[in-house]
Amino acid sequence: MARLTPENVTVATEILSRYPRPKSALIPLLHLAQEQDGWVTDDAMEHLAELVGVTPAEVVGTCSFYEMFKREPVGRYLVNVCTNISCQLLGGEELLAHAEEVLGVKAGGTTPDGTFTLEDVECIAACTEAPCLQVNYRYFHKITHDELGTLVDDLRAGRRTEEIPPHGVVARIRQHIPADRAAGPADPAVNVEPPWLATEEKKP
Repeated sequence: MARLTPENVTVATEILSRYPRPKSALIPLLHLAQEQDGWVTDDAMEHLAELVGVTPAEVVGTCSFYEMFKREPVGRYLVNVCTNISCQLLGGEELLAHAEEVLGVKAGGTTPDGTFTLEDVECIAACTEAPCLQVNYRYFHKITHDELGTLVDDLRAGRRTEEIPPHGVVARIRQHIPADRAAGPADPAVNVEPPWLATEEKKP
């Protein structure tokens, strides 16, 4: 189990500076922890709790709510095959069965070498492109069985690392806002005039 590295603590500090309330930064910080280890460790969640000033239970509650955060190790490549209605009608379940055959694991399993984890997932919002799947949340539309086989072969051979980074990497270029360009976070607890969200008309 790992806490954030010193380098990632520096990144976390910059992320925190963008938010008026530290706990509002929890989701990007969870992404940072997952990028570091490929999954979100218990120690990392405890570290995030310290950084944002909440209990570890609150961090676990947020982490466990979102499917994209994994609380146990997964493969370098997370393959999500959609079997919801549009994909199901156009061969999604057959595609999943083919993926199980190609990878040698059932949905929910990880290959012995730790390269692939296969998941059967609900709608991934590409219904017009069915059947579709994601690898580390990168989309592959209207994919055929042969195309899936080629994709797996390419990933095993390291031929698509520029297109598909390891699980946990959200973006290759980290956002950085220079101090002289930052607008500065505004404390939502401070009333402004007029209020940004009015609940009733102002009385004379």
